Amino acid sequence: MTNRDVSSGHHNGGLSDAITDSTSRSFSEWLTYLESIHTKNIDMGLDRINTVFQRLNISLKNSTVVTVAGTNGKGSTCAMVEYGLMQAGKTVAVYSSPHLLDYRERVRINGQMLEPQSHCDAFARVEEARGDISLTFFEFATLAAFVLIAESKVDIALLEVGLGGRLDAVNIIDPDLAVITGIDIDHKEWLGDDREVIGREKAGIMRKGINVVVGDPNPPASIYDVASEVQCRCLWQGDEFGYEELPSAWHWRHGDKILSHLPLPNIPVQNASTALAVLMQLGIELTPSQLNNVLQGMTLAGRCQIVHDAPRVMLDVAHNPQATGYLARQIRRFDYRALHFVVGMLSDKDIEGSLAPLREFEASWNLVPLSVPRGASTDMLKPLLVGHQTVIDFTSVEEALDTVTEKAHSDDLVIVFGSFFTVADALKKYNR
Repeated sequence: MTNRDVSSGHHNGGLSDAITDSTSRSFSEWLTYLESIHTKNIDMGLDRINTVFQRLNISLKNSTVVTVAGTNGKGSTCAMVEYGLMQAGKTVAVYSSPHLLDYRERVRINGQMLEPQSHCDAFARVEEARGDISLTFFEFATLAAFVLIAESKVDIALLEVGLGGRLDAVNIIDPDLAVITGIDIDHKEWLGDDREVIGREKAGIMRKGINVVVGDPNPPASIYDVASEVQCRCLWQGDEFGYEELPSAWHWRHGDKILSHLPLPNIPVQNASTALAVLMQLGIELTPSQLNNVLQGMTLAGRCQIVHDAPRVMLDVAHNPQATGYLARQIRRFDYRALHFVVGMLSDKDIEGSLAPLREFEASWNLVPLSVPRGASTDMLKPLLVGHQTVIDFTSVEEALDTVTEKAHSDDLVIVFGSFFTVADALKKYNR
């Protein structure tokens, strides 16, 4: 079904002829075009993208391929593995999604984004190969990323799964190593509202005979079931490897190997533990100096990211209960005079479950709508915050932040969360 090299298609109704010379499109024109060639944002299935992949005649065999699936922790796990590989002198490519401010964030080669023209050239190759097969934005972007990664001939390619696993576009590639991070309920419309069902979808990246690092310390039973069915070898967090988190340090073990009193990383310790297990599986053993560089030097945009002081403003893309539970634990580490939340979410998320870990705080709630498809209105959020003294509607993230930071005390804490879109709007304000 899948491959490392190189059924019915949707016709695009002549949209390919809208701009006859694809090589003349600018980067921004390409991004607009990619959004126009399919009627759906999400269209599950691998037949269409696999057909185009075969036509591209590209190969990732020059690289060791690691596929990473999960609800939470994919981005931070990939980033730490990437950082660790570069510390060890390896070349590495990362494909991730979504981006926050710049589409080019989706493909990194040795930690760097590529020039817009490189993406344009990759888009043109995919456009030529697809013919009359319609691709979603994500499918087109994924194939273009594969073109760029194949050309880079890096030692390691880290491929982050976008949605699910079994039917995600990234799953047309057979990995050498698979990774499954934290499992929670998300994308209910597509994946269901049960961890067992979601776990089985995520486990779709497993392949017979390969090693799989499972970072969730309490994985759904369905992941064990798929591992048995596929006959792969799993390394489970809490069994083959694991961690103990202390107030100001942590310990990590992998088999008989123990690393003690490590500095706390800038990402969840659970994900850092998973990343270290992945590096071990890739044959990478970092020196103490290299490990300290990774744990203390690696940061990830939109994950507990401080963008302003006095008052302190922190951004986090948390948008499901597992992620907001972690955010709540981080908030407790801060000393602050008053707490302010700025939140905007998508309507198909578990909004009530996501807000629950944060409702225990005495805080002002500043609600914003998201002007994107599936964006939740403030009226959807407000009934879930009954009983809180201060709940205010705003028309945008920028308006909410302007008002909150102007009125806040210099010792206050402002948390912006709920969606990649919410955080992206905040970053636009602070990156001007």
